[in-house]
Amino acid sequence: EEKARIVTELRQDFPLADLLKLLGLARSTYYYQLKVMGVADRFVSVKASIQSLQQEHKGRLGYRRMTLELRKERLQINGKTVRRLMGALGLKCTVRPKKYRAYKGPMGEISPNTLARRFEAEKPNQKWVTDVTEFKVAGKKLYLSPILDLYNGEIVAYQTAIRPQYALVGDMLERALERLPEGAKP
Repeated sequence: EEKARIVTELRQDFPLADLLKLLGLARSTYYYQLKVMGVADRFVSVKASIQSLQQEHKGRLGYRRMTLELRKERLQINGKTVRRLMGALGLKCTVRPKKYRAYKGPMGEISPNTLARRFEAEKPNQKWVTDVTEFKVAGKKLYLSPILDLYNGEIVAYQTAIRPQYALVGDMLERALERLPEGAKP
């Protein structure tokens, strides 16, 4: 295609046979490329429909579901064509993030509710709270385990890990206890 464009631009100044010979392009290939360059894209309306459907469904349609949606709009189109057009447009299906459902294994004892929803403290190191939180960072899961002092909202200690194991909480608790002043009993 690029060679055909060059030949077309230089054709007014030089003979066609010389240009084709210089570029190593067959005459039939040159005329075929001219014909292809002159044809408009016949999938312009389909591409517009694909882009609007992809935005409407927040990027969650793959080529199979996209084909079904296009057929609902009375467009008879092959799934392979939809796949090729979506690839040309750079559209891919984004998978919904899966939520963590439940822990596997035996459940532990339920701790007594000592705070009774009173989340204020009169002095430092009186009430500490903790939790393990899961984050998605660069497509991977990361777990954060902090201890929060309810007196002033200060993070006493924290630990991160790529797996929610006991070491995550145990190491964080040891760090917090090292910072605890003598006589304080949270």
